[in-house]
Amino acid sequence: MSRETVRHNVARVRERMAAAAGRAGRRVEDITLLGVSKTHPAEAIREAFAAGVRHFGENRVQEWEGKRGGTEDLAGYWHLIGHLQSNKAARAAKAFDAVDSVDDFALAQRLDRARAEISDERKLRVLIEVRVAAEETKSGVEKERLPELAEKLLTLERLDLAGLMCIPPFLENAEKVRPYFAELREMKEQLEGRLGRTFPVVSMGMSHDFEVAIEEGATEVRIGTALFGVRETP
Repeated sequence: MSRETVRHNVARVRERMAAAAGRAGRRVEDITLLGVSKTHPAEAIREAFAAGVRHFGENRVQEWEGKRGGTEDLAGYWHLIGHLQSNKAARAAKAFDAVDSVDDFALAQRLDRARAEISDERKLRVLIEVRVAAEETKSGVEKERLPELAEKLLTLERLDLAGLMCIPPFLENAEKVRPYFAELREMKEQLEGRLGRTFPVVSMGMSHDFEVAIEEGATEVRIGTALFGVRETP
């Protein structure tokens, strides 16, 4: 995909984000566009960066380690958005600025310990992934266990719990996904009331349903296909 095509795609997605934000009475400036660069080469990241994208999401630690050398001069913000295996937690804590898929306290402890071993004094931003539907193939903490996990994460000194993330069922009709997005926003609000603090991030919505997610309160949308085209086979 050419640089001009990526630039056009970024502009089109931002227009759609702005329209959705307007319908919800929100400021589009308060919503982060996260380019899902998994399975795409470093050059695709560079093209999106040139078009103004600053946040990028990868699914696998090893894949990102293999292509990060082609992006080291870019002042990007790098997210791990895929399920993280505990034996890769130390590598993830050193390779990413954010881990958006935490669903287990033992995993979070591993991230916390690994972050202590690097010179970067910034906390590692984390999101709790919540399982909003009973799908066997989806990871995420069960809804009823969310408050307990959030309370535990707040005790870890090197992690910054910023909010929640979900991956709802893929449904062709985006309107049918709306209840899942609304539920995640409501869980975030309930958690804020229970713990007495603000969680600014609600990460939800992908290429086929991000406009509905924005209408329901998303502060980050994860866009892959609409920016980079159909993913290449790894």
